[in-house]
Amino acid sequence: MDTYPVQASVTKRYGKTTILDGIELTFQRGEIFGLLGPSGSGKTTLVKLLCGIEEATEGTVQVFNQQMPDLNVMNRMGYMAQADALYVELTAKENLEFFASLSGVKRTERKERIQEVMKLVDLEQHLDKKVETYSGGMKRRLSLAIALLHKPDILLLDEPTVGIDPSLRQRIWDTFEALRMKGVLILVTTHVMDEAERCSRLGLIREGKLIAVGTPDEIKTNTKSTTIEQAFLTYGGVKR
Repeated sequence: MDTYPVQASVTKRYGKTTILDGIELTFQRGEIFGLLGPSGSGKTTLVKLLCGIEEATEGTVQVFNQQMPDLNVMNRMGYMAQADALYVELTAKENLEFFASLSGVKRTERKERIQEVMKLVDLEQHLDKKVETYSGGMKRRLSLAIALLHKPDILLLDEPTVGIDPSLRQRIWDTFEALRMKGVLILVTTHVMDEAERCSRLGLIREGKLIAVGTPDEIKTNTKSTTIEQAFLTYGGVKR
């Protein structure tokens, strides 16, 4: 069993613009790895490279010893994008059944799995409602439920808790921790500092460059900071 199921050494350019510049990272089983950085820093692009949606201009992404993109490996991943990819004219149940069939959930298990993930995101009472009637926060929660449907080995979540109320956000992070303890690798991008504190390790990104990697405590200690926010500003050359 690989200690590092995901290994990346990548540069990504669009035309003459460099989005990611020589990013080198390894990700461990049973950890929550947080990507922290401002909008436009390259977090979303890195997530897309890791899950095989995009390819690197230079370098490679290896997942379970396979070079991405690889369809078999992608089927072992759960991906939640920043933008909700939902069929709003369908009900939540119809969306879940469709994505369950795509991700290989056995027909005999679908009803139970749908109930489980909808309970997790506190939407079980809204299963038969059309998604077009959902609020923005409810759509985010449904997208998360879809990402969890097939019990993936790796979860790639791009700003998963945006628009979700604090109490439910806590429950969702408790679930992330439970999945981590079962050996699931979770990669999450976030702007929320208390979420960053709950990560096993953090990667700080600024302008496409990786400026620090470590546990939250290591990053704070290295910068003599009391918060992750202060540490990020210090690594970025801003004293506070």
